[in-house]
Amino acid sequence: MKKKRLISRRATLKGAGLAGTLSLLGASPLYAKEETPPLGPAISATNARRVIFEKVSQTPFIDTHEHLIEEKERFKGTASPWIKSDDWSLLLACYLNSDLAASGMPDSEMNRFFSPNINPHDKWKTLEPYWPAVKNTGYGLAVRHALRTLYEVEELSAQTVRQVQAGYEKMRRPGFYRRILCDLANIESCQVNCLSRPFMESDSPTLRMQDRSILGMMAGPDFKQYGPPTGLEVKNLSDWHKVIDWWYAQYGRYAVAVKSQHAYYRDIDYEKVPAENVEDLFAKRLQNKELAPKERKALEDHLFWYAVDRATQHQLPVKLHTGYYAGYNRMPLGRVRNNPASATDLCRTANQTNFVFMHIGYPYYEEMISVAKQYANAYLDMCWAWIINPIAAKDFLKKYLLTAPANKILTFGGDYIPVEPVLGHALIARRGIALALAELVEENWLSLKEALELSDMIMHQNARQIFKLKEKTKILKNAPWS
Repeated sequence: MKKKRLISRRATLKGAGLAGTLSLLGASPLYAKEETPPLGPAISATNARRVIFEKVSQTPFIDTHEHLIEEKERFKGTASPWIKSDDWSLLLACYLNSDLAASGMPDSEMNRFFSPNINPHDKWKTLEPYWPAVKNTGYGLAVRHALRTLYEVEELSAQTVRQVQAGYEKMRRPGFYRRILCDLANIESCQVNCLSRPFMESDSPTLRMQDRSILGMMAGPDFKQYGPPTGLEVKNLSDWHKVIDWWYAQYGRYAVAVKSQHAYYRDIDYEKVPAENVEDLFAKRLQNKELAPKERKALEDHLFWYAVDRATQHQLPVKLHTGYYAGYNRMPLGRVRNNPASATDLCRTANQTNFVFMHIGYPYYEEMISVAKQYANAYLDMCWAWIINPIAAKDFLKKYLLTAPANKILTFGGDYIPVEPVLGHALIARRGIALALAELVEENWLSLKEALELSDMIMHQNARQIFKLKEKTKILKNAPWS
């Protein structure tokens, strides 16, 4: 039986319009009778549902959040400094490893599974006891979709592990990023927050557009990473301001946004603190002296607003992590609960700054919807949310579309370091978006025409406008490193 991809008949449907789509679909269900639908039985579909699923399946995504390393780095044998394996286990190394740990896999077995020194064909033995517990989580489903679509493996098992490894090796060839992102996932472009440096000069700058990190400008601060490239000697706070200014002058026009994941370490309750109040605190940090918690917060607050004000001057949106933490055994939910309230303070304090609050603030997504409804400069991004909790993400999107302006929602970001699971995540997101829109039509909240129009808006049009992607594409085509 030949496997068919979810993104089927895309070229034909692209110019067909609504009437053509209905004609092509006829009375057939969403999945042809001879097909096995991904990860479950075929949906019992109304005509409207079939049309919506076909439309969403062939509509391109703008992917607004990834941590992808450069393709050339993958060929050096590691995905990142902290992911050493270069075999099929790599697909589980980002996020699903957390579910494995939460299910009870000991660190010793985790290290063995992801070790580059273990034969890939033997790794199933380590995974097998824990696989039934994690394979149906959002993280697990993304991996299973990737295995099915990339390697034609329906179920990971002792019998298929060799086929998975062979597929991994066959796929991992020059150009495989574009093959996965563009040809299979139907992603027009993605936005990458590089984890190894403040800005990555990508060798595919119009496909893998880049955020400019501001985390090290305030957290620490990170003198070693941010200072030396500028050639500036840092003796005081004023000099550090010049370092921050240099990064904006050097890369502001090439970045699509600035990004901070500082919420992993503290609340995002940044106050406006004058420079004169923290000059001595900065001097202490230059001397590598520890600050008391209140002192550290004051210095971080000042530097946050300095970096954000420069972003606003350069017309760059400010992306902020909110909600759930990656990893395991380390999330202080009481602090996470404060993110929506702190977001309103940020929006009110800087009404000329466009804030993009990421990951829907899960699990406090009802509160985040109220932020976007109230503040003109608040935008919400569903990146990562579809694999944290697919059902909650669908619920969020339905509620959002009937509550807040539809031009302020971004619906997909894979949020991965390895590229392969991005495809699986995109398939989950498409299913969730289609279900949300179809249910809104079936419940008589939207017309079919409105649902189809919204699919374009929330899957790519909003991102193009919020991040000025037409202008950025022209600039990036002429980037010095492109």
